[in-house]
Amino acid sequence: MDSRLDDFLNLEVKDLHVDVLTGIYSEETHLPQPLRISISARLRIADHYDPETPLSRSKNYMDLKHAATTALPEGRHFTLIEAVADHIIDTIFLQDDKVLQVEVKIVKLALSERGEDIGITMGRWRK
Repeated sequence: MDSRLDDFLNLEVKDLHVDVLTGIYSEETHLPQPLRISISARLRIADHYDPETPLSRSKNYMDLKHAATTALPEGRHFTLIEAVADHIIDTIFLQDDKVLQVEVKIVKLALSERGEDIGITMGRWRK
């Protein structure tokens, strides 16, 4: 049995606060909604990471942040936050073929009355 099948490397960026045009109700559709976005990307792992291993053997964390912030099209309305998650996932898959799986959690902060997390988690494997 090959124990390498269980080896993994997850890069994570958590709790980004991003304002995105999203929603289905009239009070939501004209103003950006505050979202809290967390991303986890599972990568093809290197055989070993020694002190001189270059970044090309992993991935820059800031690429994940970029996918959830500046890579979202400005002025574009996403009816569903599922579409926001899909856009983030597609962006990360396009950035790097070492990425095998991406999970995105989005919390709609405006819906919280007592600190609840109300939102979605979407995960996709590279096809």
